[in-house]
Amino acid sequence: MIKKIIALAIILGISVAVIGLSFSGLDSEEVASEEITSDETSLQTEEVMQADVIIPTKVSRPGCDVEDVCYIPSKIVIQKGDSVTWLNEDSAFHTVTSGFYGEPTELFDSGYLDPYQYYTLSFDEIGTYDYYCVLHPWMFAQVIVE
Repeated sequence: MIKKIIALAIILGISVAVIGLSFSGLDSEEVASEEITSDETSLQTEEVMQADVIIPTKVSRPGCDVEDVCYIPSKIVIQKGDSVTWLNEDSAFHTVTSGFYGEPTELFDSGYLDPYQYYTLSFDEIGTYDYYCVLHPWMFAQVIVE
């Protein structure tokens, strides 16, 4: 919400500056060029990414494995060459690490994902890829590549 307010304030500020510049004699090409190269414009755009697998809230506590909801979905089937994006919606750090707790396969590892951080990985080989969270041993799931 705060990011949106800041973005709106920046847009409003740029709009006021553009109106002011148009009255100062600059032509529209100069104004457009100035807007595009401005560092402030990068704050205006917010990347929206679609997650394939969600790490939901409260899975940092044991028990999510009982209902198989530590990663949602716990099994995802994709085609060879496709990517999977995980989103950590929990308030705790999590990982997406290949293998099983105590037996990592070292094929992939997201590192610690902050809350609301994404991790995307492309799967170029057919197979079943088990993964888990190194911080929470009860969290495990699979990617099946056909």
